[in-house]
Amino acid sequence: MADIWWKADPHDLHRIVDRVSSVYVERSHLDREDNAVVIVNKRETVRVPAAMIAVILLGPGTRVTHGAVRLLADSGTAMCWVGEQGVRMYAAGLGPSRGSGLLHRQAWLVTRPKERLNVARAMYGMRFPGEDVSTATMQKLRGREGYRIRKLYQHHAQRTGVRWDGRVYKAGDAFAAGDDLNRLLSAANAALYGICHAVIVGLGASPGLGVVHTGSAISFTLDIADLYKAEYTIPLAFDLAANGLTEERDARLGLRDKIAETKLLSRIVQDIKALLTPAGTDYEAPETSELWDERSGSVPAGVNWATHPMEPPTTQADMGEQHIAIIGPDLDQPPTPDQPR
Repeated sequence: MADIWWKADPHDLHRIVDRVSSVYVERSHLDREDNAVVIVNKRETVRVPAAMIAVILLGPGTRVTHGAVRLLADSGTAMCWVGEQGVRMYAAGLGPSRGSGLLHRQAWLVTRPKERLNVARAMYGMRFPGEDVSTATMQKLRGREGYRIRKLYQHHAQRTGVRWDGRVYKAGDAFAAGDDLNRLLSAANAALYGICHAVIVGLGASPGLGVVHTGSAISFTLDIADLYKAEYTIPLAFDLAANGLTEERDARLGLRDKIAETKLLSRIVQDIKALLTPAGTDYEAPETSELWDERSGSVPAGVNWATHPMEPPTTQADMGEQHIAIIGPDLDQPPTPDQPR
């Protein structure tokens, strides 16, 4: 098992493409037992090897111990805290990447309009195979994408016989809006966001530095997920609705099975790398912590760079009045007679 996450060697961690796509947990308790996460609820107890999960989605009613979180972090497993039916993602932990090279490259692309436009064109080009989008503006690309998605909805409605009256979506509570088909679309898309987010974090990129989307903490997650909706979530939602399967769980499990069958995780990894670091791109990807220097670029960390001896500071460390620490009693000590049991 690798050391704590900031010391872990990348070679100690399983590649993101070798992992199970996701594990969703709801109304359960998560703890650690050796190198496995133990999921306990009133019905069953399940042991999951932590190093083989790409992302664990923690839904409502979930309790997790510090030991389980540390094991998942050490194993390079991304953790996402999601809302009921998995349609909202509230927070996420770290993935297996330990370097910042890809993140620097992503930031460089996003902050330069010309390069950002080229990446956006590449993203849309993946949706319009065989078509030349090398000179298209963002306005034209958005229009083309809207037309493509509209035709796609119509095609699957005719294919399955499911009525389609248009997309209905309530921001912040997607599963509460629209008919069964709309709710299935929202649930499947939310699950896809979780998978894409896990891969992005796992590679060391930022979910928030979007190319097409902007302003959200998961803008890049939305960018990447949009590459696969036409192939995965849209046909899946129509197929489920046609078969009378209208629960959120049906969408999540259906997407999980299709992801495993088509090896989507490996494809997402390849697509992100192709978009951010196309063939011939030269960028630094150090796996060690360094200190920035305005002249040489970087210098080694963990070195005392003082040029002459200095007296150590004598000021008492203080976290300020705004810091509040809540520390419970030692769990190994039994309560005293004066304490309630």
